[in-house]
Amino acid sequence: MNIATKFKNLVTDKNSEAILLPVVHDAITGKIAENLGYKAVSVGGFAISGVIYGLPDVGLLSLTDMESVIKHIVTSVNIPVFADADGGYGNERNVAHTIKTYEKTGVASLFIEDQKHPKRCGHMNGKELITTEEMVLKIQSAVKARENPDFMICARTDAIAVEGFDNAIKRAKLFINAGADIIFIEAPETLEQLKKIPEIITEVPLLVNMLEGGKTPLCSRKQLEELRYKIIAYPVTTLFSAIKASQNSLKYLKENGETQLLIPNMIGFDEYKKLIKLEDYI
Repeated sequence: MNIATKFKNLVTDKNSEAILLPVVHDAITGKIAENLGYKAVSVGGFAISGVIYGLPDVGLLSLTDMESVIKHIVTSVNIPVFADADGGYGNERNVAHTIKTYEKTGVASLFIEDQKHPKRCGHMNGKELITTEEMVLKIQSAVKARENPDFMICARTDAIAVEGFDNAIKRAKLFINAGADIIFIEAPETLEQLKKIPEIITEVPLLVNMLEGGKTPLCSRKQLEELRYKIIAYPVTTLFSAIKASQNSLKYLKENGETQLLIPNMIGFDEYKKLIKLEDYI
């Protein structure tokens, strides 16, 4: 079974629980998630911008920048990788090229969004949108460009912060009509909005973002599953945790000039060798 079909089966299985989808910022984090039993992982521009390039998520990365990182994560794991494709890196022609590039890279599915370029993180202020008509063309182009019909196209709208909740719903409905397989309404601002989205959008599976410190109320998997969300993404959990751990370790080293007391908070050398499957190469 190819990886796109594997992911589609996870998403469309009505008898299975909601998918916990951690965003992994590098290949080793992807391996950790796989070893812990996650069924899929995601890669996002927010994390890649910060970890690889030391930049904010404000539309500075190109398709080439993203693909060059994503390919290493894809080849390091044997579970589906759901990828951030921003706005498709241009107009509908660029979207078609992005779809083909990500498919060849081995991505299982992706999302494109309706922000104007340069875009920014969905939980930042000051976002601007392209027209609904332009986004519909992008979705149609994405659907037409995919080689594998099981390669699911997720459409994201950031309209809540720009045009209000009702227009976000209207956009989502039009995106479904254009062929979107998954809908992602970014940054609901209240629990009421979180509840209303799946009451109104019933045609396709729904993705929701749980961003610690973001605009959306944090809910448990059980709560979101009961609301009928199928994919629950965690875009900064591993990133912020890794940064905090590194900050604490480096601070301690600078202040104390030794690391012996840090060892209980570290992965062991033997455990690391097992994680990267060193024995396979010796």
